[in-house]
Amino acid sequence: MSHKGNVQLIFIVVAPPDQVAEGDRIFEHHAAWMAETHHREGDKALLVYDVSRVAELSNPLDASSAPTGNTCFILMEVYESEAGVADHFQQAGDSWTEFSNFQNWLGSCQATIVTSAPIVHALW
Repeated sequence: MSHKGNVQLIFIVVAPPDQVAEGDRIFEHHAAWMAETHHREGDKALLVYDVSRVAELSNPLDASSAPTGNTCFILMEVYESEAGVADHFQQAGDSWTEFSNFQNWLGSCQATIVTSAPIVHALW
């Protein structure tokens, strides 16, 4: 199923070694909260939810390069429309008990955040 025309949210978080356990804890809680609260149908539907985790490499284009010691967490969510993204952030502020911890954790890491990007190319 192609997601062209849907909306994507991405967080790429590079956590230093002393912040990895907190990232694991937060994303475990986040996944459970998302499953309990997010729409599955309609214009607010969450279509894809993925969290991946990998060692940061000294040369990201060379898989054999030495790790830096940091860990990259990648959160990727795809919503049917902008309404889903807006609903997500509203719910996070209203009901996700770890939201302030997540914000504090982000401040302890390096993060690139794209809160709402229309998908312009997609396969299958």
